[in-house]
Amino acid sequence: MTLFKKLFGNGQADPKLKLIPLYNQIVAKAREPHWYVEGQVPDSLDGRFDMVAAILSLVLLRLEESKAHALDMARLTEVFVDDMDGQLREVGIGDMIVGKHIGQIMSAVGGRLGALRTAMDDHNALDDAIVRNIYRSTAPAPEALSHTREGLLNVERALASQLPDILVEGDAKW
Repeated sequence: MTLFKKLFGNGQADPKLKLIPLYNQIVAKAREPHWYVEGQVPDSLDGRFDMVAAILSLVLLRLEESKAHALDMARLTEVFVDDMDGQLREVGIGDMIVGKHIGQIMSAVGGRLGALRTAMDDHNALDDAIVRNIYRSTAPAPEALSHTREGLLNVERALASQLPDILVEGDAKW
């Protein structure tokens, strides 16, 4: 029976599938044109990754406030990893080194989580974190940096106004 379950599954839906609507919201928020126009985030693979990672980090920080959602945080991260794995393969990264790239991606997300966790209440620290993590240490024009900072703060406030249960269902309006 074990081999049968491995080959065909156990008949239960993968629990991380319920997090896909939330992940889709994260990606949609990260792809809003204002980040790339007014915020001058590079509209490139790296720039788009940096925005997805930043918005994902804000969502994870919101869910972190509720111990009941620890498993949802892990599953949301798995959905992100699955997406990044697919994206890497789509741009031609081979099986032999995809794992190394995923490790680097997860390290980058962990760094953003730590930076945003400590910087959201201090504009100077937040600006430093944004320049380092979104603009890859090349500061944009002051008005672009201000736009990105205010945009991230707006996302944080919108997430804070949502119940974590509604957020994980992907039904929140933020």
